[in-house]
Amino acid sequence: MTKHELEMCISEYGKDIYAFCKHLTNNTLEADDLYQDTFLKAAELNREIDYENNPKSYLLSIALRIWRNKKRKFAWRKRIADVQAIVEERDTDMYVPVEMSPEEQVIHKESDKLVRGAVNRLPDKLKIVTLLFYMEDLSTTQIAEVMRIPTGTVLSRLYQARKILRKELEDVLDGK
Repeated sequence: MTKHELEMCISEYGKDIYAFCKHLTNNTLEADDLYQDTFLKAAELNREIDYENNPKSYLLSIALRIWRNKKRKFAWRKRIADVQAIVEERDTDMYVPVEMSPEEQVIHKESDKLVRGAVNRLPDKLKIVTLLFYMEDLSTTQIAEVMRIPTGTVLSRLYQARKILRKELEDVLDGK
């Protein structure tokens, strides 16, 4: 990957990749590391990136693999010697439309916080599919490619995630 191609990828897909990393890790510092590692790995794998065939999906799959490997290593180390994770206060500043009244803004922020919390409580295999589908707007076929699983599995996981979220967020969705 040339310097120009890397800059192009960062400028075109950087915000989306960073947002995905932040949702995946739920931690700004870890998201920063994951984001940097993703583009470093992409620079190493320059010949494998096909700029004609959706490089965003490829970059998302790199981020996902790196995150899984770090998580696996952390779990292994934790078994050997228990480590306390650094708890960081999460960024709760979410986009709120300006044209809303103050009351509507508070309600919007609160319901957004509830939905994000519910998504974060999903098992990882469901959470990742949900984030890729709703946040990154990837099709089920693209998600299957990113995660290296069959399309039917993606559809099944989306169904399971929606079912869990619907049950957990019943009150929020009904406007109560």
